[in-house]
Amino acid sequence: MSDKMSTSKSQGMKWWQLTLLGVACTIGTGYFLGSGIAIQMGGVSVLFMFILAAFGTYIVYDVLAKMTGKEPAQGSFQTYAAKAFGRWAGFSSGWVYWCSELLIMGSQLTALSFFTRFWFPRFPMWVFATAYALLGLGVILLGTKVFERAEHIFAIIKVSAIVMFVIIAGAAVFGFLTGTYPPKFPTSKQAFLPKGGVGIWSSFIYAFYAFGGIEIMGIMAARLKKPEEAPKAGNSMIFLLTIIYIASLALALTLIPLSGLQGKESPFQVALGSYQLPFVPHAFNAILIIAGFSTMVASLFAVTTILVALAQDHNAPAIFAKRTKGKRKMPLPAIGFTTGGITAAVLMALFLPEKLYAYITTAAGIMLLMNWLFILLSSGRLLQLSVWGKIKRYTGMLLILAATTGTAFHPTSRPGFWISCLFIGVIGVVTWGLSFKWKEQLSMKQRGHETLLFQNASQNQSRINLKRRR
Repeated sequence: MSDKMSTSKSQGMKWWQLTLLGVACTIGTGYFLGSGIAIQMGGVSVLFMFILAAFGTYIVYDVLAKMTGKEPAQGSFQTYAAKAFGRWAGFSSGWVYWCSELLIMGSQLTALSFFTRFWFPRFPMWVFATAYALLGLGVILLGTKVFERAEHIFAIIKVSAIVMFVIIAGAAVFGFLTGTYPPKFPTSKQAFLPKGGVGIWSSFIYAFYAFGGIEIMGIMAARLKKPEEAPKAGNSMIFLLTIIYIASLALALTLIPLSGLQGKESPFQVALGSYQLPFVPHAFNAILIIAGFSTMVASLFAVTTILVALAQDHNAPAIFAKRTKGKRKMPLPAIGFTTGGITAAVLMALFLPEKLYAYITTAAGIMLLMNWLFILLSSGRLLQLSVWGKIKRYTGMLLILAATTGTAFHPTSRPGFWISCLFIGVIGVVTWGLSFKWKEQLSMKQRGHETLLFQNASQNQSRINLKRRR
């Protein structure tokens, strides 16, 4: 991780490389495991929720990419929020995102522990969580160049895994494979709305969560050789993800009954497990671990980047902006602070192993969408939007509000709703308290500026008087 979290080579990233990076940062346990929770709550109707979430994601990334193309910034969305609304917006946006990504890392570590216990059921979850956290820190400490290359490889593996699932599931649907459950796409009213309208409304957050990662693309877009190509990279990524998400979910719903899903298992693992394929479940489990580890590392990179940007903007202790000497110039204080957050996530994995994932995933998803809402609000002030652009912006805001409010009405997602409210409330109170200090600093700065102007004016008048005397 070199100066400004980048190297000279990484600054020349091409748009398709950013697309691959976006795929790697997005496809993870939020989709492979979170989709199972969504199906339990919303049934077959989650397919429509994923389409709506894809449209909402496109709207958010579209304006973020345009702001990046207009003015590339390391702090990305939090820099744009500060420019649009003032320091309070940059501060709160940056810290809400930092907390959301910390929760995402916690949920990823928990999911990784679930997957690894497929092979080692007797080991406690915290052992696996600790091991993956240390591995993730190792990747970050190797630098941005290694991070980018690793994520490109992870992206190819993830897409290959979903393609492999689609091929196997397709073979089962056409009768080339036989399992314990005959393939049949559920069409009953109970299958579409197992928990009623509240269930599908509450499941919306998990559809959005599966697309979480576009904000990391916004951060990395500043490294593009041509920042104006950021929209092309993001749109390609979102289109690709939508196709493979819908196809794989539809096939998973065809291969297993809804009653066969459990929150701790991926629907894709359950679907493959009903067929006599000795090695495939193990191979797919390994790929799920790679997917979760990849998004966990991406979150670790993102929170470190944002923390450095916050420190440079004086919205975090200055020590977090310091870097080591040498070629890579690592922001060790920022990485160390984030490591403390990961430790807290590991402890949560130890004390709340069964219920943690759904709660943290919901809270992380809500806080992530709050940042997306900030992005849409900032774009209204920083971009000249057309009529269609304004319609899209308001539509995106409505979709985000629908997804976040729906979590308050279902017992599975409600605890996560209150957790997110706690985090946002604490950040709001801190922001409000610091606003008085910021006003005082601004007032002192203005008074100092006025004093300097007065002194300059007095000096100029003295020179004029001196010339007249001569």
